[in-house]
Formats: sequence, structure tokens, C-alpha cells
Amino acid sequence: MSELPPGLADDPFDYQVTKSGQVRVSRGGREVVVVGGRDADRLAAKLASADEAQTQHLLARATGNYRRGNERR
Repeated sequence: MSELPPGLADDPFDYQVTKSGQVRVSRGGREVVVVGGRDADRLAAKLASADEAQTQHLLARATGNYRRGNERR
């Protein structure tokens, strides 16, 4: 299992799959995004077999909160 980046280790994403099939993604107690439809089905399937680091990466990608390689340090 790979390590989580410092920001995710301190404040990880959380998710909930609803009965209707939506995936609700939250961070810090606040809902960030709700993924629905086919995207939610695909995301839920990937999350079911992912470890913690993979889960955090998938949730970050779903919210759009991930490094794109062009940020300055």
C-alpha cells in the first residue's frame, strides 16, 4: 500500500453510496460533490476493491481536487 500525500493523510476524503446509486463525497464534514448515473456506478465498483490510498486517489479525481502537474510549489 502506498502512502497518502500529507494533505490527504491529515484530512482524507470520505464517501457514501446511497440506495439510489449516487456516490456522495465529503471532506472535513462537508459534502464536496455528488456523483450520479453511470459515473457513480463505475466509481462505486472501483471503490469496492480499492485500498485506502487508491480510494483517496479515486475520490480526489472524482472531485477534481488532484495535482495536474502545473502547480507551482
